[in-house]
Amino acid sequence: MAEPSMFPSRHSSALGEGRAAVQHDPTGNVPDVGAARAARAGQGEERMTAASTTAAQPTKFYRYLVVGLLAVVYTFNFMDRQIMSTLAEPIRKDLGLSDTALGALGGLNFAIFYTTFGIPVAWLSDRYRRVWIMSAACAIWSVFTAACGKATSFGQLALFRILVGAGEAGGSPPSYSLISDYFPAKERGTGLALYSLGVPLGSMLGVIYGGGVAAAYNWRIAFYAVGLPGIVLALIMLLVVREPKRGGLDETAIGAEAHAPAPPPSQVIAQFFANRTLLCVAIACGLSAFVGYAMLNWNPPMLMRVKGATLKEVSNYYGWVIGGTGVVGTFMAGWLADKLGHADRRWYAWIPAIAFTISLPALAGLIWAPTWQIALMFIAIPALLNNMYLAPALAIVQNAVPPGQRTMAGAILLFVLNLIGLGGGPLFLGKISDMAKPQFGDHSLLVGYGALAPVIVIAIIAHLIAASSIARDKRLAAAL
Repeated sequence: MAEPSMFPSRHSSALGEGRAAVQHDPTGNVPDVGAARAARAGQGEERMTAASTTAAQPTKFYRYLVVGLLAVVYTFNFMDRQIMSTLAEPIRKDLGLSDTALGALGGLNFAIFYTTFGIPVAWLSDRYRRVWIMSAACAIWSVFTAACGKATSFGQLALFRILVGAGEAGGSPPSYSLISDYFPAKERGTGLALYSLGVPLGSMLGVIYGGGVAAAYNWRIAFYAVGLPGIVLALIMLLVVREPKRGGLDETAIGAEAHAPAPPPSQVIAQFFANRTLLCVAIACGLSAFVGYAMLNWNPPMLMRVKGATLKEVSNYYGWVIGGTGVVGTFMAGWLADKLGHADRRWYAWIPAIAFTISLPALAGLIWAPTWQIALMFIAIPALLNNMYLAPALAIVQNAVPPGQRTMAGAILLFVLNLIGLGGGPLFLGKISDMAKPQFGDHSLLVGYGALAPVIVIAIIAHLIAASSIARDKRLAAAL
């Protein structure tokens, strides 16, 4: 429980007539508000929500402190993930690997276990202390990131990356749930966007810090340098982050004293995929991540192998580009979704659709660019835009399900997103490159980049379909 100094008591208030009457039905159906008013009037008194009578609201400073620390943890999470692509070229030469093998190491091998372990970890997180689970997960993925530096073959490196993925499965789903208990519905897009800054910041540090250490020493030392500090961070999280009341900032149904407990995982999974909006959002996210992870994993090798950059130049310049643009794009997407979504909630899906449309010409420019400096200018555009799907999608999922299902719903979203995106994107581009290598040599990577264009078009269409479903979702309309 939170300390009183950090969580001053919130004054009781009467139950509102609209959103408070909403039953937590994941299918999107809501009861008639007029009937709810009549039922309340017939009782002769105004009922109070559990959120207003029993929950303690965190101070603004502390909730931003928490989301800031969670973002730092996510930064290390993503740095440990991104380091593989940064070091792809020296690892390929040292261990004699193909592009397909590199794509599997950076994508499929990691994604299968990351997504698979995410479901049972989410089940635990909906029932036990999320902070403890996240701290243990942070320690696990940090230890095995460092262990990658000891690998002497593809098999050993694949095993260590699998264990990194299993550990990282305990990072994001509990974080989504915690943030939803620190930020009310109307501000969750911003809170989740702040957390999602870990993606560009981790990508940036993976390149700048990891690449810099590798350039100065070797790729093995780089794995030690990025992995071991996470163990200290796991201890800090235990000391700073308090476990908040689940659903403490969400109104309960009329007559209920508390939110419903977490249902069985099979029920949550069935309800998630039966919900048209959640299914559309998950598929759109998976296609978006397919493009984003493909480029994120192959940009450093492409700049070095095709455009002529050195590892030191990639570390010094590319890292700052993806970090700066990614931070701006990720936060802007969440902020815009909160601002525009109140007027028309379809903006939660329109924002990424517009972003990917703008990124298409930049992909063509990247393929054409004759030097790594010009290529870096074109990379900046998709680096700014390709992450703009994540924060709005997280806000949709967290607002569309009851508090007791949020961790599991977040894990299911990540399951679809990473299985399609992280599992498919890097492997797809690497396989296309290997197939084109006899004809195009080192420039075969650019053929793989060109093959992403139709996927971008399909992703845009998927976000537009999701926007249509969001417009018809009654529960989401009440929550937002």
